Amino acid sequence: MTVRIGIQRLCSDPSLLDGPVGLLTNHTGVLADLRPSALAAVDAGVRLTALFGPEHGLTGTAQAGESEAADRDPVTGLPVFDTYKHKGAELDAMLMASRIKTLAVDLQDVGTRFYTYVWSMYDLMAAAARTGITLAVLDRPNPLGGLRAEGPIRQPGFSSFVGRAAIPIRHGLTYGELARWLNTDAIPADAGRPADLRVIEMTGWDRRMLAADTGQPWVFPSPNMPTADTALVYPGTGLFEGTNLSEGRGTTRPFEIIGAPYVDNRLAPALNDRELPGVRFRALSYVPTFGKFAGELVHGVQLHLTDPAQLRPVRTAIAMLTEIRQRYPADFDWRPAASGRRFMIDLLWGSSALRESAPTDEVLGAIDSPLSWVDPGILSYPYPA
Repeated sequence: MTVRIGIQRLCSDPSLLDGPVGLLTNHTGVLADLRPSALAAVDAGVRLTALFGPEHGLTGTAQAGESEAADRDPVTGLPVFDTYKHKGAELDAMLMASRIKTLAVDLQDVGTRFYTYVWSMYDLMAAAARTGITLAVLDRPNPLGGLRAEGPIRQPGFSSFVGRAAIPIRHGLTYGELARWLNTDAIPADAGRPADLRVIEMTGWDRRMLAADTGQPWVFPSPNMPTADTALVYPGTGLFEGTNLSEGRGTTRPFEIIGAPYVDNRLAPALNDRELPGVRFRALSYVPTFGKFAGELVHGVQLHLTDPAQLRPVRTAIAMLTEIRQRYPADFDWRPAASGRRFMIDLLWGSSALRESAPTDEVLGAIDSPLSWVDPGILSYPYPA
């Protein structure tokens, strides 16, 4: 089955959006033939007048926590507004300065609460609500499929740019579905009213589809999300950013390999003995070129996916954390957040429960469930019969 994404539908019918139009996008905004969404939209007759970039920048060259300085797109010649690390009145002013009527969103999400593109959309949705600008989501597939949620709901008091709203770690929704939920359950409290939201839905997408099933090209969404396998494990192994273990940054397989100088060759067999669904572990050693332990010899494991549909990334990561904490209690530690006032793991997990308690199912929350956290009425794409 061929999936026809939102940008393709817009290019076929530019009247779907009222201009002038701004576009929140980056290098992941491409059609199936790899044409950039912005260029394709202009060629199709969309009145596109401005581009907006998230973390990593419009072309995706910036590392985590950074953006690009360019103020004009070399492909289309359109002005570029950098939204990263801006919020509230700053974004309101940015939207007003752009003189657009509609802000469209075409970004490839990875289905994980602590991946920041969704929160760029959220902050701009709130700004659009305050300024009276329509926000239109050009929907794309969730590369993790749409059958399951994993991990706890983010708790009050733990809001951050890796979790503005109370959703699970693996949310199970497309961007358009998530935008509908946010516009009902979160944006009114933030902006005083919901945004004027439109979703240009896909055709041909089935909730059982993973990234490889869609027929869409995989364009790595950020420098450390190189493969579709990376996205599949990321809802779990992304938690290691909150620890003193390397999450594989500075290697060619970030988030697929985990390690530290204090880990030894006992870890991989112990994890394989747990017979976790959809994954096997291989012992390896590596030297990160940047990030944690840059230039040091690190020992750990690589995750090899045996059945991506059966993989439960959050539960897998909790099993890994449990083994590591039990085997290396004197060496393992939690990492402070950049501000130094909190632990990074608390922001990633959405509460302090993982750090402060044994990882029982009660602590883990909705660790592995259908989409029971969300009203089925917001789903654009039904569950398979």
